[in-house]
Order: sequence, then structure tokens, then C-alpha cells
Amino acid sequence: MDEIIRKEIEALIVAADELVEKASVSDSGLGHEYIQGLASIAVRGSQLIDRLYGSESQYAKMLQSVLNTKDFTQMHSNHYAHVAQLAGIFKAVKHDIESGTLIDFRRLVQAELFSDFLEMAEYLANEGYKDASAMILGAVLEDALRKLADSRGIGTLSAHGKPLAMDAMNVQLSKSGAYNALVKKQVTSWSNLRNDAAHGRYDGYDAEQVKQMILFVQKFCADFAS
Repeated sequence: MDEIIRKEIEALIVAADELVEKASVSDSGLGHEYIQGLASIAVRGSQLIDRLYGSESQYAKMLQSVLNTKDFTQMHSNHYAHVAQLAGIFKAVKHDIESGTLIDFRRLVQAELFSDFLEMAEYLANEGYKDASAMILGAVLEDALRKLADSRGIGTLSAHGKPLAMDAMNVQLSKSGAYNALVKKQVTSWSNLRNDAAHGRYDGYDAEQVKQMILFVQKFCADFAS
């Protein structure tokens, strides 16, 4: 499977580079054959990125921004930056694959290598994947808050029927006496770290803070969600 992915990203890069080369010297818009080629790599690239990183990843959002380029199918010497951006995104994915920084965390879950998500988060943190660990920890903490709210009869949906965010549940749980102000403050702090990880603000925290978050979430689950 890794070899298939590698060959696909290399093919996408070659196709994108060829379009960039053609468009950069074309006085008029490239014809239907090249438009079809552009559409093909856009769709294939979207599917690959969603599979590797998820539809909410920075890669997926960047690609979507490129796809939203005005007159996307037009390519000529004055309008081909969007095609070059596609090539750049594909090359970044290739770098991730070749450098070993890409890891399919869903595969780890499916392989049942870990007894629970906390164990997985701890493993990833120890292996140097602080950002993935932080996102998993955030999901565990959010789930624990939701279960605690349910057990105390506190609603976890907004007036519009959408799940409440962690901060909103934290406020309601603290008001109900589920835990004290210190715990509330700690939940807020770790919720902020999780948000930084989820939005790609990876410089907003370090590996040591993630390890501290592991200890907090473990204790919180033991004290309030067991």
C-alpha cells in the first residue's frame, strides 16, 4: 500500500509540473486535454490527501483553497499560480512520505495495538508525535466531559441541536458542582492546547506540556469518568 501511495503522489507531481510548464509559456488558455488533466489531478489529489490526513487537515484546507481559485480551469502564462500551488502541495506530501513524518494513526487504531486512546496518546507522545497525541487527548477529555454531563443530567447539545464545545460543558459542569474551580481552570488550559493542535498552531505548546496533559486526562478520567 505504501508503494501504491508513493507512485500515485509521484504521478501527480509529474502531471502538475507538466501543466505548470505548458501554462507558463502559453499566450492563450490551454485546451480541453489539459483541462481534463487538471481536473484529474485535482480529484485524485483530494482523495489521497483526505485518506492520508483527513478532510479537516491543513493539507485538505489548503488544497480546497486552491480549488476555489477563480477560473480554476483556465491556464495560461498570466494565470497558472494555482497549478503551481497544486504541485507544491503534492511535493509536500511526498516529503512527508519520504521523511517518515507521515503516520496513519487510523491504521494504529484498526490494528488494535492499544487497549485505549490514552495508551495510544502516551505512545505517540513518547515517539515524538506530540501534535497527534494532543488531538487524541483532547478527544478523550471531551468525551469524558460529555459522559460526566450526561451522568449529572446536564444537556450536551446547543439550542440548535449541535454538540456543545468543551468550554461550554466545562462551565456547566463547574456550576453544577461536578468539580472545583481549579479543575475547571485546568480543563480550560488543556482545551486551549487541544485547539492549538487542531488548528495547526503547533508552536503554541511543546512535548513536555503534552506529557503533562496525559497525566491530567488520566487523572480526570479516573476521578470523574470511571
